[in-house]
Amino acid sequence: MERVWVPRHGNLRDLVMDEAHKSRYSIHPGSDKMYHDLKILYWWPHMKADIATYVGKCLTCAKVKIEYQKPSGLLTQPEIPMWKWEQISMDFITKLPRTPSGCDTIWVIVDRLTKSAHFLAIKENDKMEKLARIYVKEVVSRHGVPISIISDRDARFTSNFWKSLQKSLGTRLDMSTAYHPQTDGQSERTIQTLEDMLRACVVDFGNSWETHLPLVEFSYNNSYHTRIKAAPFEALYGRKCRSPIRWAEVGDSQLTGPELVHETTEKIVQIRNRMAAARDRQKSYADKRRKPLEFQVGDKVLLKVSPWKSVIRFGKRGKLNPRYIGPFEILKRIGPVAYQLNLPTELDGVHSVFHVSNLKKCLSDETLIVPLDEIQVDEQLRFVEEPVKIMDHEVKQLKQSKIPIVKVRWNSKRGPEFTWEREDQMMRKYPHLFKQTTSNVGNNE
Repeated sequence: MERVWVPRHGNLRDLVMDEAHKSRYSIHPGSDKMYHDLKILYWWPHMKADIATYVGKCLTCAKVKIEYQKPSGLLTQPEIPMWKWEQISMDFITKLPRTPSGCDTIWVIVDRLTKSAHFLAIKENDKMEKLARIYVKEVVSRHGVPISIISDRDARFTSNFWKSLQKSLGTRLDMSTAYHPQTDGQSERTIQTLEDMLRACVVDFGNSWETHLPLVEFSYNNSYHTRIKAAPFEALYGRKCRSPIRWAEVGDSQLTGPELVHETTEKIVQIRNRMAAARDRQKSYADKRRKPLEFQVGDKVLLKVSPWKSVIRFGKRGKLNPRYIGPFEILKRIGPVAYQLNLPTELDGVHSVFHVSNLKKCLSDETLIVPLDEIQVDEQLRFVEEPVKIMDHEVKQLKQSKIPIVKVRWNSKRGPEFTWEREDQMMRKYPHLFKQTTSNVGNNE
């Protein structure tokens, strides 16, 4: 078949590529597919490179297409602490069943060197002043004032009261980079272990989780930890603590005086060496799966967002939302793998520093930018879609139960969308929709 030579006349080549890429019959193919389709009919010098550049500048493709590439940014890790309870990390387990005393949250505080931890039962709405008293009683009084605290950007940790307290104590606050909490991976893993232990404890003994929390803490601290190849208590005190199955092995007469001090010091040196070896292995393994990526101040980048909606049961909404928003200008480089972006007023509630793995270079023209007000994003960079109306009611028959469901119309820039959701969940979260339905029925009568 003869091919048409397309001259460099006006925007003729752009028109050909527009039709092959953006029409309803093509719908944004990749550069390779687009080139193979076009080369059958057309030809011009450097055609393949022009098509690749064109697709690379397509803002729609940049926003919605998943990246089949290694994550950006090499792994960065906090330094290994020199001594016990000098550097700690902390986080919260929230939304737990409320206990008779009103507690519904566990405050997890972990020593980064020995991996020893405290699990503290609190209320999610406890004031920061109360948490500060608990912190002084449970941590400072037992282990002294830490040099640094690693945590996520929970509102409690970013409050002025907490910051001023730690400043007066001489403790440095190291917040994990927004939307990339790998800095605080240690407490995340401890939380997973804690949740598993609590579930097992409740199954075996029943009653409230708060009743068992002290024993869960003891069991965790007295059990072997793979990272340090010892139990946290062994790293902290030089030996494991007595328990019903070990009372004869750790009698007080076995380790006394200078021997205990010497063995504890040796144990810390050994643990630091083990942690260094584990860090090197972890970084080497992680970096094999990553690619280095750097941006310059003034570069335009796209920002990764998460598909999300409030109620997900029978529908699969959120999957067709854009994966990136922007572009935004880079204002400053923060450390080796994080950047500060110039965010618009619509994103005032979003922390402006992001890990490089959440960014993608934007090559598109300014004229192609989609206004941010066309979508709604919450402070966790998740899409927020609100229901508009309850359209219908049904009862879904399961094996042993019946579940009332409702047909919901959602607001979407792609046009009306409908899903079936659980009626009780929708009624609890959006009661105003059911008032509208009731009033409509009354008007019809």
